[in-house]
Formats: sequence, C-alpha cells, structure tokens
Amino acid sequence: MSAASHQLDARARHLLRSLIAQYIAEGQPVGSRTLARSSGLDVSPATIRNIMSDLEEFGLVSAPHTSAGRVPTAQGYRVFVDSLLEMRPLGEGELAQLRRELPTDVATPDLLGSATALLSQVTHFVGVVSVPRREEFPFRHIDFVPIDGGRVLVILVFTDGQVQNRVIAPERAYAPAELEQIANFLNSHFAGLRIDEIRVRLLREMQDEGARLNRLLSAVVEVAGKAFQGDAGGDMLVAGQTNLMGRQDGADVDRLRELFEAFQRKRDLLQLLERCARADGVRLFIGEESGFAALDGFSLVAAPYGVDNRVLGVLGVIGPTRMAYERVIPVVQATAGIISHALRRA
Repeated sequence: MSAASHQLDARARHLLRSLIAQYIAEGQPVGSRTLARSSGLDVSPATIRNIMSDLEEFGLVSAPHTSAGRVPTAQGYRVFVDSLLEMRPLGEGELAQLRRELPTDVATPDLLGSATALLSQVTHFVGVVSVPRREEFPFRHIDFVPIDGGRVLVILVFTDGQVQNRVIAPERAYAPAELEQIANFLNSHFAGLRIDEIRVRLLREMQDEGARLNRLLSAVVEVAGKAFQGDAGGDMLVAGQTNLMGRQDGADVDRLRELFEAFQRKRDLLQLLERCARADGVRLFIGEESGFAALDGFSLVAAPYGVDNRVLGVLGVIGPTRMAYERVIPVVQATAGIISHALRRA
C-alpha cells in the first residue's frame, strides 16, 4: 500500500473511490459538484474541492487540460485496487460458463489459444498467454526415422497430446536398427519424465557406468542429447488487439501504435509476463508501473498457471487503465485456475 493511502481519512478515501468508479464508468473528468451529488456525503462542493486538492497533491488524481474535473492517476488506481476495491470471486454460474467455453480435452496449444481468445471475448480487451517450452512437459513416446545425409527425424509425443518433429544431425550415421534400439531404450526407461529430468538421469547413468559405458548407452546419450535440446525461446499468444481501438483519444494514437508494435515483437511483453510468473496469484501493472513505455496508459492483469507447484506460463489481459478491475481480476484468476486444472489432467 502506498504512503499516500495511509494519509487519507475515511472521507477522502470514500471520495477517491467514488471518483474512480465514476470515471471508469463514464470516461469523463469528474467535477466537484458531480462528485458531491454522487458520493452520498453530506458535504459542500467547496469541501469536496479542498479534498480533491489534497488528493491531487498526493498524486492520486490530476486535472487534464483546463478541465475543472479530475481523473485518477496510475498511483490513484493503485490505491483504489489495493485498498478501496471490493473484490468478489466469480459466481458458480460464471465459472461454469468459463469452463464450458474452454475445451480441456485438446492439446495444450489449442487449450491456450482458446484461453487467449476467451480472455479477450469476456473482458473486451486484449488476451495474452505465454506458451510453455515443450521441455516443461513429460514425453510419452519417441521415434527416430533416418533421412538423407545421416540426419534423423525425431518424432516426440508429449503427455499433453502434442506431437513435435525435429531434425537432428548426429556425430555419426546410425542404422535403422540402432535407432529403433535407442528409441526402445528411451521409451522403456524415461517415458513420463520431463526432458530436463531425462538429461539428469542420463548424466547420472553415464557417471555410474564410467569407463564401462557400453555402446548402446553411448548412442542413447549422443542421440538423446540432440533430440532433447531445449527450445530457443518462449512464445506468446495474443488475441483482441482491435478491442483497444476507439478506446483512446486522438492524443494517444502514437501510444497505441507503439503497443501494437510490441505485440508483434513479443520479446518485451514476454519479459514482463516472466516477471508475473514469480507472483503468488494475480499480478497487476498499472500504467508506467511496468517500466515498459508501450504500456503507459494501459494496465496488465496477469496470473501464472501450471501444475504441481511448477509455473508453466502466464495469462492475462491488457487494457486501458480505465478498466473495471473488480471484473477483470477475477476473470483472469479463474481462467488461470481452469487452465492449471486442465493441464493436471493431461
């Protein structure tokens, strides 16, 4: 909680909550007379003006242009979300609707693609989901197919139903019978393990064998080492970018263009989502809090998803700072829970 929020008395907190709620609903600067009518407080407009001046001095509201009304700042939204917002989890009916909209009996990429689109559809903003690296999932089965030039086609089947093909170039050419023997060894000894776990086990077996390392295990280590090389980098799914068009005034067109370019590059947004992966539950960046210039004037509401206390990725919503946080936060939180539950069943 910010230092400014501790200095607000009950009346100032009530007025700040009323001002932000009205601004979120209407999108127009809120004047003292309007606030006097809508707040329900039995105080004069002059008293409200004095309180508004105090809120402005604390950096919680500002007066745009020459308007007599005030709008909340990023710091004001932060105080609102952290200490003034009444958060309610989604009702059973809304949860059931989300579960119906997400096809949980599909491969992980399809599940995450559906989650991205659903977040955008439900909130009317931009849905974003970071995609786990393949090595985060246990593998179910592996096959090797020799192709030209001594190269080998690796067919990896993961426990979440996805099939991935890779072409590797071993140090030497392998006969089809050798490749079949290597595949049988890996399938019988390592099926159900993640790739990082397989690497550790192989290294341990190499150390145990020492100088007695047999020909088969040598071949397994060489071929598996190339077949199980990790992904080069993460990826991110984005849906609903056009939802942001029309929500910003003309002065923010350049900022919106910058954000759209960030969606295309993905790298900076992926780094921001990675920061959210370490959060316990929902993480919220409001405006400049992210330290990412393209998000000035926008907010990111994000939550990690995963299995067995292991984070696989992050999903969330990007929209204007003037969003209904009490609605968006529970949707993001619930969707992360549904995705995590679906992946546990994979």
